[in-house]
Order: sequence, then structure tokens, then C-alpha cells
Amino acid sequence: MLPEKAAEWRSTMYMKNAEMSDFDVAFDYIEKLWTYNKYEKDPTRKVYEEVLGDPNSFAFFMMDDDGGYHGFCHGICFNTFWMTGMTCYVSSIITNEDERGMGHGIWLMDHAVELAKAKGCKALVLDSGMPRTEAHRFYEKYGFEKGCYGFDLMLTE
Repeated sequence: MLPEKAAEWRSTMYMKNAEMSDFDVAFDYIEKLWTYNKYEKDPTRKVYEEVLGDPNSFAFFMMDDDGGYHGFCHGICFNTFWMTGMTCYVSSIITNEDERGMGHGIWLMDHAVELAKAKGCKALVLDSGMPRTEAHRFYEKYGFEKGCYGFDLMLTE
């Protein structure tokens, strides 16, 4: 059950599909989510624009009636042999730090699940940096199971 304050907030909130005019806010969320990376605005704006134009992707914000932003989520759906069908990879999900524990992450994830199901996905997958233990607790409480180790190989030109 959501805390009482979150229930009040939820009645005044909605999900808004990301638009180019939201880029600066999205960029701020992206920088806060991956603090170990340095981001340049122009290349990130190009990726953001491509995501918005990709029919297999979704990106949305949690908004309040006054136009305030409370969270951001991005996912992409693709075919995999692993699931023998469509899978949704949630690459970004973040809420405002001072509002964590109020149910906003649950609502963002619920919306991502709805969008993935609408695209015929059999599973939702994500990865999370090792130090993000609070996020890991959230994912496990939501119902995710640890299924693998994630590895990165940076490619140079």
C-alpha cells in the first residue's frame, strides 16, 4: 500500500510521453542516473531524438498537474532468442531523489509494464549498477529476479 501522501499525489499526477521540448529535463535525469559517466548535451540530444522517433521505444515522464516532473523512464522492445519473442529492456527509470519511497517508481514501472505488454513483450529486463543497492531492493520488491551478471565492453574507434 502506498504511503498516504503518495496516494494524494497520485491523484494529481499523470504520465506524459517524452517530447523534444522535455530534453533538458531528461538530460538532468540521465546525468543523475549514471553519475559515473560524463554526458555531452549534443550527442545525448541526438540519441534522445532517435529514441523518440523509434516505434519500438518508449520514453515518458511522471508529471503533476502544475507541470512539475517527478520521474523518467525509457525502454526499448526487441525480439530475442532468449524469450523466443519480444522483450522489453528498461534502460532508464529514475525518480526525484527527495521523493523516493512514495510510490512513484512503482507507478513508473507499472506504466512501463503496460507499454511492454501492448507491444507483445514476454518479459521486462533491466540492469543496474553494482553500487545502486537501494534500486536493487526496489526491483526485487517489485518482482524482478536476479537473472544474470551484466558486462560492458567499451568499443573504441
